[in-house]
Amino acid sequence: MENFLAYSLQDLPYVIVTLLIAFTIHELAHAWVALLFGDDTAKNEGRITFNPMKHIDPIGFIFVIIAGFGWARPTPVNTYKMKHRRVGSVVVSLAGPVSNLLLAFVGMGLYFLFLQMDVSYSQIVLHFFNLFVSLNVILFIFNLLPLPPLDGYHIVAEFLPLKWRLKVQAYENYALLFFLILVITPLSRYTITPIFNTLIPWITNEMASFYYFVFQI
Repeated sequence: MENFLAYSLQDLPYVIVTLLIAFTIHELAHAWVALLFGDDTAKNEGRITFNPMKHIDPIGFIFVIIAGFGWARPTPVNTYKMKHRRVGSVVVSLAGPVSNLLLAFVGMGLYFLFLQMDVSYSQIVLHFFNLFVSLNVILFIFNLLPLPPLDGYHIVAEFLPLKWRLKVQAYENYALLFFLILVITPLSRYTITPIFNTLIPWITNEMASFYYFVFQI
């Protein structure tokens, strides 16, 4: 059975807990920031909540477990309700990935905190937070890729001239297919994987350096 999963059976409980937290906070961040800019669409659909069931897409969640990538239930956003439409759209799109970066930062802090503690379960907790940090950093980077339907695409689209934006929107369905090809085929080794291999160690090392200084290890 383990051959059909993206993660080991030993890590699976930690991965599930991490994804429930990461997906929930990611989508909640989108909804909350949208409300700050005047868009109550997500609020009216009950998306400003810490209840994972409001944010988790069952199929997308299963895909993460099996294929290593997936999706949550997209937060509905109506930018035309916002006070500052373009700025609001960009900030709302950024809110999700940034929330994952903040979760990773907090997780790294808790990792170092438990590193100082001499308790019987510390190794289990350390392993959990190690995965928690890694997965949230991955989600941060992944969602900022400028490909539909990711947040990075919506951010980049706001800076395109209207004429270009309309042309790009006309090809969004094909771009989605291109995105899937990049993710699930060997092409990922030459496109997405090098990005992850460069940024993940850099981000986690910078976080670790900060906490090394804080805890004076």
